[in-house]
Amino acid sequence: MTGRIYNFSSGPAVLPEPVLRRAQAAIWDLDGTGIGVLEHSHRGPAFTAVLDRAEALVREVGGVPASHAVLFLPGGASTQFFQVPMNFLGGGTADYCCTGVWSQKAIAEARRFGAVHVACSSEVTDFDHIPPPSEHRWSAAPAYVHVTSNNTIYGTQWTREPEVPPGVPLVCDASSDLFSRPIAIDRYDLVYAGAQKNLGPAGVTLVIARKDFLERGARDLPTMLSYRTHVAERSMYNTPSTFGIYVIGEVMAWILEQGGLTAMAARNQAKARVLYDFLDDSRLFHGTARADSRSLMNVTFRCRDTSLEPAVIAQATARGLDGLKGHRSVGGMRASIYNAFPPAGVDALVDFLREFERAHA
Repeated sequence: MTGRIYNFSSGPAVLPEPVLRRAQAAIWDLDGTGIGVLEHSHRGPAFTAVLDRAEALVREVGGVPASHAVLFLPGGASTQFFQVPMNFLGGGTADYCCTGVWSQKAIAEARRFGAVHVACSSEVTDFDHIPPPSEHRWSAAPAYVHVTSNNTIYGTQWTREPEVPPGVPLVCDASSDLFSRPIAIDRYDLVYAGAQKNLGPAGVTLVIARKDFLERGARDLPTMLSYRTHVAERSMYNTPSTFGIYVIGEVMAWILEQGGLTAMAARNQAKARVLYDFLDDSRLFHGTARADSRSLMNVTFRCRDTSLEPAVIAQATARGLDGLKGHRSVGGMRASIYNAFPPAGVDALVDFLREFERAHA
């Protein structure tokens, strides 16, 4: 293989080519220092400049106000599943919206630290939609409400934040759609996202949280698991993922070059529309998520004759359309078309699927 192919992987996922080129150069020599970004001390001025730039760009791209901290943490979203309740549940009750496997995993971790009230769920229909507001049932006094904004396995996505009771903190796992569209960050008390979908490489987790909310966290925690530690030390209590932070900064700069989050949302809507329009008109393929809950990031679909699916995946891979196999828990196919995925790749996929349909429908 001498060239790049279309990468539909759900994560680690495609990164913008200009970012990869800049990272390639920075690995050899960061900003003319004669030392690569992988080799610099995290306490030195060269990396301090990288950290400052990454935080400033996250704030600019996301409209993050001074009231919120920007943290670059280890452990992925799975660590946040227990770090959030460890800090804020304290034996009380938290409300969780259950919209897929990752919500279920977050719920399981939260139950280690208190009670969980499932405020809404789409499990009965195999997580094919986002429960509407009419189905939300909040508990009497939740410590916080937790929502997973995009569900990679099932191809569903919240179109707006849930209307939580006044004064109740809203926490969001936005791992697979953060900064794919404008976000009203001041509506959230804490947002977290594993970087490997839209933000950067695996190994770093972006957390954006209201500072006064973080101050309310439990006081008897291990040092590394208290958010206050990372606020005080600017994400450098221990050696952070220096390369991951560098790449996040470059991705943020790339988003601004594309026109910011409004332009990014329009780009993502246009890409998804091409694929969903084909699936809606297809005689052989069909989408699995309800139309009112469709994700712009992960398009899940199946053959009406499921016995054809292995052939679809194999032939697509041979054509340079990689990573289309659906999650092992649900099967089928999944096209992950995050921010950096090029529109030409969606066109190529639709051309292939249309050709396969002509041969088999």
